[in-house]
Amino acid sequence: MKAARNEQGASRGARIQNPRAKLLVFAVLCALPLYGSLSLWWQGESILPLAIYAGVSLLTFIVYWHDKRRAQAQGPRTPENVLHALELAGGWPGALLAQQLLRHKTRKVSYQTLFWLIVALHQVFWIDRLFVQSQLPSLF
Repeated sequence: MKAARNEQGASRGARIQNPRAKLLVFAVLCALPLYGSLSLWWQGESILPLAIYAGVSLLTFIVYWHDKRRAQAQGPRTPENVLHALELAGGWPGALLAQQLLRHKTRKVSYQTLFWLIVALHQVFWIDRLFVQSQLPSLF
């Protein structure tokens, strides 16, 4: 049984392929930022990173959802630089969830390249902050 396709040829109602593997990747990618943000909060330094990741991720998911709906209706779209700015501001977990759950922005290689570069940048920041403690600029 094949999934029904909409007018643009995208499958509707299709299931996420390999959900366990994708959930594991999501958990691994979120581990450092979550641990780092929680440790800052527990040490009494700041709850700001935790709040930013949660709030901006939720906002990013909503913006992806809105952009997906506009794409289906062939209406005006959210510029990719806005989506990337939200990801860079800490919304990449929400973007990753939206990409998988909404099947949005997953095929364009140039978009995915910059998205994964942003995710890697966040990982490097937390590796530096938690383990290396070099002289990278401290944001928190």
